[in-house]
Amino acid sequence: MKQLALDTQSFEDLRNRKCLYVDKTEVIYRMITGGKVYFLSRPRRFGKSLLVSTLDAIFKGKKNLFEGLYIYDKREWEEYPVIKIDWTGIDHSTPEAMKKSLVLYLKNIAENYQITLEAGSAVDYFRDLIEALRKKNGKKVVILIDEYDKPVTAHLSDSSLKDFQTAVHDFYQVMKSADEYIRFIFLTGVSKFSGLSIFSALNSPQDITLQEEYAAICGYTQKELESNFSEHIDSAAERLNMTVEYLLGQIRYWYNGYTWDGKTAVYNPFSTMNFFQNREFSAYWFRTGTPTFLIDIIQRRNRADTVLEPIDVDDSIFNGYNPPDIDEVPLLFQTGYLTVKQKKLTDGIPSYTLGIPNSEVNRALLTHLLKAYGKYSDMEFDEIRRTMQRQITACDESGFARSLEAMTATVPYDIQIPSENYYHSFMLLWMRLLGFNIRAEEHNNLGRSDAVWEQSGFTVVAELKYHAKKKINTLLNEAMKQIHERRYYNKYPGKVLLLGIAFSGRQPGCRMEILNSHQDSDKSDKS
Repeated sequence: MKQLALDTQSFEDLRNRKCLYVDKTEVIYRMITGGKVYFLSRPRRFGKSLLVSTLDAIFKGKKNLFEGLYIYDKREWEEYPVIKIDWTGIDHSTPEAMKKSLVLYLKNIAENYQITLEAGSAVDYFRDLIEALRKKNGKKVVILIDEYDKPVTAHLSDSSLKDFQTAVHDFYQVMKSADEYIRFIFLTGVSKFSGLSIFSALNSPQDITLQEEYAAICGYTQKELESNFSEHIDSAAERLNMTVEYLLGQIRYWYNGYTWDGKTAVYNPFSTMNFFQNREFSAYWFRTGTPTFLIDIIQRRNRADTVLEPIDVDDSIFNGYNPPDIDEVPLLFQTGYLTVKQKKLTDGIPSYTLGIPNSEVNRALLTHLLKAYGKYSDMEFDEIRRTMQRQITACDESGFARSLEAMTATVPYDIQIPSENYYHSFMLLWMRLLGFNIRAEEHNNLGRSDAVWEQSGFTVVAELKYHAKKKINTLLNEAMKQIHERRYYNKYPGKVLLLGIAFSGRQPGCRMEILNSHQDSDKSDKS
């Protein structure tokens, strides 16, 4: 079983250690033979740095690292001088510190190529280095820039933002004037900022972020997951006492769902790798970055609807943003909390439906939102979670109803959406946050229930009803009647808890019924 490379973003290190690598060199080959200047936006920890490192190895002619991969016999393997800039390794605490750090960073690259240049500004040093590399090697220069927007995104709310924008703008402007010396440019980042000169000054770079051809350049498709991680899948299934089919469904539910073309779904690579390493489900990617600023923006602008239901947008929101006045929808998309669910073309003009990609993001992001809106501390939130778990286990109908009422009361009226779909999603979220392994819309031969989950010693079958004006008891009667008539419980052996949940406007209620066997239900149906 191949080692998982969780501790490196270096392609060379990964290949030398014979770690698992999902071959992306076919799409990389198409890119480097089809154009000159490219930009790719992907969320943090989504494989951008490994992609840049792979390009670095390709253009430096390190053919031996690619044995067994698609690109191995497709190139002449010429060696080009490469300037690779990783902004995470550059001090950007202040604009002046950034300029000095850039000079030292570029000086180190020059020394590696045995080039000596006079010290000057970062802009001058960058220009001189490009020209010197072209003259020394006789070949045009490759420029790879990872996290190009790091100095700006790190200072979105600072008074020094404009100074950083100006400094970065001037630095990137060098690449336009040095175009005749450049073979290839590739830039990655999280956000597409229109004010940094890249997209107006670099001779029309191809933004491949939403292009179908590059939809899977980062992340893993279903086919890639099953073929590359087969041994890890078997090991995890054995460890978790699951069938392979059920495990694959759970991995898909937790970590799949990212798309940039509305068709090609990919798994979050960071979370997927961490799952196979630890063999337990958790919000690995979400924990690596605190979305406090996002929660603050959503609250301040009262836009929780952006993550509670899918939202339709036109392609103008992807054309570039001017910090700090970034709309919350593109911000959520760029940072990975929303993804493309569907792409439509009307008279050739694209529009998009955006939504939360998967359970990992859904659970973690909405937990933060619910805590923020309800003003819960972590301790209070955990206590609510434990209380509702106990109430389900004890079949405490009145207690659970009180908890539902208290829970609903914490969410401001003006962010609640008067539809059954909204309350269905809301309840599924809460049940998942309570730790229940919910399967939404579980099918049988007579229909599908709203939710099913397994609790210690029994199964819960739930049906939810919403109406703006109908009385609670009427809605609960409808919910329980539907469960019995369609026998949603038939496929579950042993003890089953039937749970009806209703919302009359904002007023919640519940009803519970225990079945110790299906015969109990048959008798109750006849009586």
